[in-house]
Formats: sequence, C-alpha cells, structure tokens
Amino acid sequence: MPMHAQPGDRPEAHTGHGAAPPDDGQAARPAANEAVTARPAARATHPGDIGRRLADARVRSGLSLEEAAERARMSPQYLAYLEQRPSDPTPATLLRLADVLGTTLEALRGGDQDLPPGRGQALAHPRLTDLSPEECRSLLSTHGVGRIALRTGQGPAVLPVNYDVVDDAVVFRTAADATPAAAVGTEVAFEVDHIDDAMSQGWSVLAVGTAEAVTDPEAVERLERRAHSAPWAGGTRALWVRVRPARLTGRRITPGGR
Repeated sequence: MPMHAQPGDRPEAHTGHGAAPPDDGQAARPAANEAVTARPAARATHPGDIGRRLADARVRSGLSLEEAAERARMSPQYLAYLEQRPSDPTPATLLRLADVLGTTLEALRGGDQDLPPGRGQALAHPRLTDLSPEECRSLLSTHGVGRIALRTGQGPAVLPVNYDVVDDAVVFRTAADATPAAAVGTEVAFEVDHIDDAMSQGWSVLAVGTAEAVTDPEAVERLERRAHSAPWAGGTRALWVRVRPARLTGRRITPGGR
C-alpha cells in the first residue's frame, strides 16, 4: 500500500482512561496468567492502543462482543474492558484473542505499525474477482483514509488523505498551497484498499475523475457539517476538493471457492 506522505501527513493517536478490570470469566477468580497488570510507562505504545486494535479487529472479523468473548473463553465484560480501557493483558490472553479475530499478537501490540502491509504469504488458491460499482461504493463507505494520485511540478505523486463521501463524490480538505491542491482542474485517481495480513485477503477500489475546488459558501458549509473528522495532518486546511468518479472499479482477493 504506497503512502508517500508529506511532512505531518500522519494519523494522530488518542488515549483513554483506566479502570479496574472485571473477571475474564475463565474461572471463579482470574487465573494468574490472565491478570491485567500495570507496566512501566515507557512502553512502545499507550496501553489503550491495544483496546482500539482489539475492537477494530473484532469489527473487521464480523463478530459481536459476545461471540468473540465466547470463542476466546472469557466473559463479555472482560473483553469489553480490554477494548474500552487502558490495560496490559498477558500474552496468553492476546494470543487467544488474536486466534479468534484472525490477526496476530504482533498486530494487536502494534509492533507492525511501521511495516508495510501484505507481508503474509499468498493464498494457496487465490481468487481475484472484479467488484461491481455498487460494491465499490459500499466499500468506499462514508469516510476513511485513501490515496490520491496526481501530477505535480516535480512529477507524479501519491498522497494519503482522509476523505468523506458526499452525494457519491469523494471530498477531502487541504491547504491552497499544499501538494494535494495541485489536483484541482486535473484528472486524478483516488484509491482505497484494505489488506488482511492474517488471512492473505483484501480489496482495492479505484475512482477516476476530475478534481474540482468547492467554492460555493453553502456547499462548503454543508461539507463542514458533514465532515467525519478534521484533517489528520492538522493545520489550517480550508480548501475542499471534490472528485466525482467518472470510472469506479475494484477487485477483491479471496480463497478459491468462496
């Protein structure tokens, strides 16, 4: 997944607040190897990051809190605690959850954050299928982070932007003097994808169209109201850019026979 970011173009982390953990449900009292313990603050990631990764992996797996907890042999209350509060579960707990959620211990701990996706082995019998426009629109969803490919004075560039989808158009904010603003008035490609390293599966959606600046005050106000998030890169980014797809295509890799 190529992400050629400009300085400062990276997501921000957020932190949570702690509370006493409930019983994990394995026995009348927590087993010694299932305790949630506090560790020194000098960890590579904030403990609350584990909860966010757990919740994200569970949602991507399609499992409810109760289903995931049952398969991991723990109480739903304990899993909810791990997802919602800063905690430091033992490797045994995380290994069980990683197995249930189709991910890895390394991924749940955030050890793969600075590594590119797609490091797993290819499927033995992969199936590559084209996505319909309806499927592409569904995967684009209402917001997310994608990459815009455009020409600049220094040559081609691919830049990550957090986007919204409004009236079937991809919109994002940038600064008038930032590189993404060079897209205005030109044909661009906008790509979004998802890779499941643990399962060696994934999908990609490509939207091609002409980028235009949104200048109408009422339209700008409407976009501001509907924006899911402020620009991840921070700073003042008042220029809204809209891409109405003239062509929308996508592909998905799944195990053969599915």
